[in-house]
Amino acid sequence: MKIFGFAGYSGSGKTTLIEKLIPLFVQSGLKVSLIKHAHHTFDVDQAGKDSYRHRHAGCTEVLVTSSRRWALMHELRGAPEPSLTEQLERLSPCDLLLVEGFKHERIPKLEVYRAEVGEALIHPHDKNIVAVASDAQLNTPLPQLDLNAPGAIAAFILRQLGLK
Repeated sequence: MKIFGFAGYSGSGKTTLIEKLIPLFVQSGLKVSLIKHAHHTFDVDQAGKDSYRHRHAGCTEVLVTSSRRWALMHELRGAPEPSLTEQLERLSPCDLLLVEGFKHERIPKLEVYRAEVGEALIHPHDKNIVAVASDAQLNTPLPQLDLNAPGAIAAFILRQLGLK
C-alpha cells in the first residue's frame, strides 16, 4: 500500500482537491482508500437512529451494515486516540491510501496553500512535504503545482509514489 498525505490549513481546499483526485486515481486502475483526521467532536451517526441510541447507551462499538455498505463506530471512552499506524491496521488492503490531516506523520505530503486563508506556508517546517499546490505563484524550492489542475497533481503523486 502506498501512502500519500495532504497538509494545509482549514479553507485551503484539501478536501475539494482530494475529491477531484480520487476519480483520477480510480480511473488509472487503483483501489483507493482514505483516512481523514477530524476534529474531536465529529459524529457520523445521526441522533435518534438505533445505532446512535445504542452507542449513547454505552456500547464501545456499533457496526451498522446493509447490502450496500457497513460502518463501524468505535467510542474511545477516554482511551488515547489511535495513531495513524494503528488505524492502518483497520483498513482493507488497497493500492493507494490518501491521508488528510495527521500533519505530524512522516509520510510524503502535498501542501495545499491559498494565500487568502491568511496562514504561513507549512513546508518550511515539515520535511515530509514534497510539493505545494496553490492558486498563486510562490517562492519555494519545492515543486509547485497548479491547484486548479488536478490531472497534473494526480500525475505528480503517481510518479512520486512510483505508481506511474
